[in-house]
Amino acid sequence: MVLAQLGGSISRALQQMSNATIIDEKVLNDCLNEITRALLQSDVQFKLVRDMQTNIKKIVNLDDLAAGHNKRKIIQQAVFNELCKILDPGKPSFTPKKGKTSVVMFVGLQGSGKTTTCTKYAYYHQKKGYKPALVCADTFRAGAFDQLKQNATKAKIPFYGSYTESDPVRIAVEGVERFKKENCDLIIVDTSGRHKQEAALFEEMRQVSEATKPDLVIFVMDSSIGQAAFDQAQAFKESVPVGAVIITKMDGHAKGGGALSAVAATKSPVIFIGTGEHMDEFEIFDVKPFVSRLLGMGDWSGFMDKIQEVVPMDQQPELLQKLSEGNFTLRIMYEQFQNILKMGPIGQVFSMLPGFSQELMPKGREKESQAKIKRYMTMMDSMTNEELDSSNPKLMNESRIIRIARGCGRPIRDVMEMLEEYKRLAKIWSKMKGLKIPKKGDMSALSRNMNAQHMSKVLPPQMLKQIGGMGGLQSLMKQMGSSKDMMGMFGGADK
Repeated sequence: MVLAQLGGSISRALQQMSNATIIDEKVLNDCLNEITRALLQSDVQFKLVRDMQTNIKKIVNLDDLAAGHNKRKIIQQAVFNELCKILDPGKPSFTPKKGKTSVVMFVGLQGSGKTTTCTKYAYYHQKKGYKPALVCADTFRAGAFDQLKQNATKAKIPFYGSYTESDPVRIAVEGVERFKKENCDLIIVDTSGRHKQEAALFEEMRQVSEATKPDLVIFVMDSSIGQAAFDQAQAFKESVPVGAVIITKMDGHAKGGGALSAVAATKSPVIFIGTGEHMDEFEIFDVKPFVSRLLGMGDWSGFMDKIQEVVPMDQQPELLQKLSEGNFTLRIMYEQFQNILKMGPIGQVFSMLPGFSQELMPKGREKESQAKIKRYMTMMDSMTNEELDSSNPKLMNESRIIRIARGCGRPIRDVMEMLEEYKRLAKIWSKMKGLKIPKKGDMSALSRNMNAQHMSKVLPPQMLKQIGGMGGLQSLMKQMGSSKDMMGMFGGADK
């Protein structure tokens, strides 16, 4: 996930504070100084960081707190809230609606990744059931139409552009009209960029905006500019009515913190962040879950969304039934591995789980984890139906293991390792036995029935400790928002 180093540093500072026997002024100051240093290294503006430190000290007045108060939890809550305040402009952006035509115009400087981001945005909405289309109104950069055409073809998204027409306004209008007739409900217009902010760029953007009357103007910005993002976002907002921002190249960039906080200061909501070159390396940006993941607290809402995305609706009741029976077979493990691989980059998936701080899944290890899952699946391809459907570990005797190893061309120790992983997952799965399954059998309803007791059994002890025990588990979703579904998952919903 993005800003892994920042998240790791803040998590470490909070962990050191939690390990202290007594929380006094010195422990609090050491913790805040460590967090301040981490934020400044990530290029967050000095004034914002200083204000955050002052606010936390006002909230956490150690002298006023009675002996019964959980000081650690109050400090963690204050850090969480103040980080959210830095990154939250306080207003939502326009959201397209299915079945109703929306025109979205993309603007930004050349080199910010605008054309790629247009396709990622279209692809994201296509997976959600929208009918998107792309219009290339960039006549300034040679090869812009070719790039958009290539991206759109790969993602199977209809596109419009011209090699001969030089008037961007005309292309934009023709493209929008054509796709309106084809009943596309999300028409994305890619506009020209320049190497720097100049009058010609702003004039062209204004003309395209007036001609197409977009429902939303999205400003695409490169995160590597850090705090300079404020001036850039401000200049674009003054020229066209920018309603949202997408920040690109966030994969491990130190200045990402500066870009996010600077854009929030312009009161522009960041709606997505680009975390790599691939189509699925594109994350929805929601402040509370983002900060929660940054601090290693997880993002259950995102994780459940991912599961719903990859597990077909007709298979969800069956999966939940198996979950409640606590009967875990190798075939179920195979199916879940398939789902994890469909979810996208494995580091992003794991960072959504509480207790997985960014350092537990370092950048370099993601490919290794993905390769291991694929290797396990290859071994299971060499098994019989009886072996895949049995939940009896004693069935896998020596002769079967040797046969499987020969069949998949892997050493015997690799097969043994895979079976150990199966036993570990089967142990976790068995703890979910007795979970009440909703009649509809859908994932969101499951979250209402899953309580803190179930979750505390599933999470490894060190993770549970990191979250703050049972109390921390119950309050986690309250920190992240008011969604009753998700709070219910941790026993925090209204009864």
